[in-house]
Amino acid sequence: MNALTAEGVCRRYGEQEVLKDFSLALAEGEFVALMGPSGSGKSTFLHLAAGLLSADSGRILVGGADVTAMGDGAATKFRRRHVGVVFQSFNLLDERTVVENIVLPAKLDGAKPDPARVDELVKKLGLSGKERKRPSELSGGERQRVAIARALYSKPDIVLADEPTGNLDMKSAHEICAILKDLNGSERSAVLLVTHDPVVAAAAGRVAFLKDGAVAAVHETNNDPELIAKLYLSAYA
Repeated sequence: MNALTAEGVCRRYGEQEVLKDFSLALAEGEFVALMGPSGSGKSTFLHLAAGLLSADSGRILVGGADVTAMGDGAATKFRRRHVGVVFQSFNLLDERTVVENIVLPAKLDGAKPDPARVDELVKKLGLSGKERKRPSELSGGERQRVAIARALYSKPDIVLADEPTGNLDMKSAHEICAILKDLNGSERSAVLLVTHDPVVAAAAGRVAFLKDGAVAAVHETNNDPELIAKLYLSAYA
């Protein structure tokens, strides 16, 4: 079973067709980068896959469940249990501590937080000693680590990362890339990462190029930023 399967997905904003016949599949535990020019529909697809938007046609399966067939309430519950989302802007609650932010989806789902799981993620993400701090007391890179820990807490089928390094300096961005790659290996949640940056995309095993609302090509990355840059230029020449 694939972690994610998108088949013929279309999405309009008014008269503008942002996605048209978008199809892509990620195997369980796979790491794929999605690249394309601004406005090409990358973030739109991530929001559709997370159940935050509705598709006009087509379907998106996450772990075999059809997200596009779910109502808002069912999609919200499904997202908390099966989909991790990492945003460029972190989306942390300032009044909550690191630990409280990590377990927030479980709390909203009515589940009792698992201290062992929290401790495991805190150690993996290099957040030891910062458990009681609030987001305003952390660096940008540390905030994104908290967001990643929150996304992974429920051991989701897939993590959807929307430009997760966009608000970070180069050093922090490289650290987040390395963390995502390592966690993809150890946690075995699939990762779909939206980015403009070949260095960030090099953390993935494959890269898909989005053009005219559909996936135009998919390539192995060889974890090589220079190769990805050449493929990107070729795709949009």
